[in-house]
Order: sequence, then structure tokens, then C-alpha cells
Amino acid sequence: MTARSADKLNELARKLVAAGGQATALVADITLPADRSRLLDSIDRQFGGLDTLINNAGVASFGHFAGSTEAILRQVMEVNFFAPAELMRAALPLLEKGEQPAIVNVASMCGRCALPAWPEYSASKFALCGLTEALRAELVRWGIDVLLVLPGLTNTGLGQHLLRNEGRMQLDYTKGMSPETVASRILEALEANRTETVLGAEARWMVRAKRYFPGSSTG
Repeated sequence: MTARSADKLNELARKLVAAGGQATALVADITLPADRSRLLDSIDRQFGGLDTLINNAGVASFGHFAGSTEAILRQVMEVNFFAPAELMRAALPLLEKGEQPAIVNVASMCGRCALPAWPEYSASKFALCGLTEALRAELVRWGIDVLLVLPGLTNTGLGQHLLRNEGRMQLDYTKGMSPETVASRILEALEANRTETVLGAEARWMVRAKRYFPGSSTG
């Protein structure tokens, strides 16, 4: 497991070990090439290969595009798109040595249905969805499955760490899915080798509406 928050990461590792599992925690910032290399080198030393890569890092900005900045756009794209893209590229040799290898990219319903006041976030998730579909076709010859998960509103700390919080839409994160629910559904999708999974009632109806009424607006 890897994340930037050492305390939360190590606490989760302790809980998993106490429950009878095995866990290795490595603090890293996946936007940094050196940290990505260190992470993959550690995996190679300990396991000699990689069965599943789950890309779940994310950051967001809430507010209209005209009032935002290039720096915010680049930061969102760096975390949500370029970092997982380069991590996938660098992990391919390890995945080729894995058992039933798979990549799971956790995007968002915004990756299929862009929302006003979430322009940078929507753009980054659309990009991740597009790359996922392209890689699915490219990596099939090596037996590497590439899966996409599109969650709706989830009760995580995302709303507390927004790069901007100037939108007027009322979002109650406490009414979203629990992280445990989303994690369980991701594992189900992986076990079923489901190409694309939409999670949450609001995500399902929004994606369905966009599919059948592509000219409609959600804002």
C-alpha cells in the first residue's frame, strides 16, 4: 500500500496484520518519478512481480473554470492522470510477471458525465477513462486486464482537501457511499473481471442519462 499520509497508512497496515492479513506500507508521492521507482523496486524485491495495480489517488478543485488557475489545472492533471499513467507504464514489467495480472483504475462518474464547477476534475477523469480503454486493447496480448471503476459520491476526505472550494452546489459527503463499501465493490469487480463498474445510484442514473441523452446538461 502506498500513500502520502504515513500515520493513516501505517495504522491501516497494523489493522490488516492484526486481522490476520499481510500488509506492507510505503509512504510515497506517486507524482514523483523517484517515489514511483522506489515503490516498484520494493515490490520487485519482496514479491518478484505484481498481480494487481489499483490506482486510487485523487485530488479535486470545486469552482468555475474562469476563476481558476493554470497551476490548479496542472496539479489536478498531475495527480489524477499523469501519475497513474506513468505508474502503469513503469509497472508493466512487474505485471507481466504477475499471476492473472490486472490494472484497476478508479476514476469517477465525472469521467463519463462532466459536471459544472468540477472542470479540472472532470477533464482528468475523462483522460483516465480514455487511457484505460486504449490500454485495455494494447495489453490484452500480455494477458493484463485493465478495469475501470466509476464511483459516485463517496464519504472520503476529498471535500476537506479541495484545492478550491468556491462552488455553490450543495454536496453532503456524509450521505455518500462509505469507503469500505466502495472498496468491497472494487474487489467484486476485480474478481468478476468486470470491464467497467459504475458505483452509486446517482452515478448510475447520471451515466445512463448521458448515454441516452448526450446533448443534455447536468448543470
